[in-house]
Amino acid sequence: MNFEPYPFEKLNNLLKNITPNKNYEPSVLTIGEPQFETPEFIQNSLAKNASLLKKYPKTTGEEYLREAILSFIAKRFNTNLSDEQIIPTFGTREVLFNFPQFLLFDKKNPVMAYPNPFYQIYEGAAIATRSKVIHLNLTQENNFKPLIDEDELSSCDLVILNSPNNPTSSTLSIEELGEWVKLALKYDFVLLNDECYSEIYTNEPIPSLLEAATYVGNTTFKNTIVINSISKRSSAPGLRSGFIAGDEEILAEYMKYRTYVGCASPLPLQSAAAEAWSDEAHVAASREVYKRNFQLAKEILGTEIPNATFYLWLKVNDALEFTKKLYELYNVKVLPGEFLARQSASQENPGVGFVRIALVESELKTKDALTRIKECLNG
Repeated sequence: MNFEPYPFEKLNNLLKNITPNKNYEPSVLTIGEPQFETPEFIQNSLAKNASLLKKYPKTTGEEYLREAILSFIAKRFNTNLSDEQIIPTFGTREVLFNFPQFLLFDKKNPVMAYPNPFYQIYEGAAIATRSKVIHLNLTQENNFKPLIDEDELSSCDLVILNSPNNPTSSTLSIEELGEWVKLALKYDFVLLNDECYSEIYTNEPIPSLLEAATYVGNTTFKNTIVINSISKRSSAPGLRSGFIAGDEEILAEYMKYRTYVGCASPLPLQSAAAEAWSDEAHVAASREVYKRNFQLAKEILGTEIPNATFYLWLKVNDALEFTKKLYELYNVKVLPGEFLARQSASQENPGVGFVRIALVESELKTKDALTRIKECLNG
């Protein structure tokens, strides 16, 4: 298998011969990792249950964790799932990589579609499954939303959406998601929405694909799958708690597959995760921090405040040159958009001319970094 280097490796190569300006403190705005302390009640739960390390965890997850996730889905998305319609997972990165391998194993010539630019695990899964890839290009012209081409979709086995989107911060409405659900039923492909940023919204809650399925009458969630994670929601990426939910017939077989994968979450982590999934106050507090950061960006850079995520998808003339200049003169690291995308069928890379900026620092550090970025843009 021939995998592309990860975007951060490409960035390191781009900057390796550059000495940054030491008059500034380093500012790293490249990775989507919240730079805040994991809430104390989550840490306390982890420490309190450390003795459970002596036990093997079950692949199915403990009942208390499953109940916490089901309760979260019911409260947040007004969707009541059965126990057979969810599987707790070890974060969602592993799911995005191994679920396509499970799903497409028996397909002779599998076809996957996913947004472009994208989270690189989608591409890794396509490579691992030898899938033909259809890129759903996200551009300014389509408001960074995947366009529907039924001729192409009719050949798909798996379509991955990502709303709220990394890196563009675009979101799909319940009506738009519903159209995708109807297409999944019409052409019999599995539709998966990566919803890991669903809780980092600035004003109105972002709809889930589960809600959209019910909205268009698919109350059994046939061909409909969502994944979600606690990493961004609870500033706890190291907790590795996520879930996959939806079509119970698909999940029943996927559960068998997972017993061989060996990715069950350790029991102390499950205990802490159950506490985190059950609490909303700490999430609301985090949202306010990210919202203030977006407001700062609007004041300093003139950017619009997106509906969700903590990313700025900032348009620049030459992303590679801007990234190098920003690092050399202002000691700020950002990620060129072309590292997060691939050349499309039209021979264009939709990430060219953009940089992704992760606003995951405190208000003070964010203001300082954004001010430096503005100086670089004006220089």
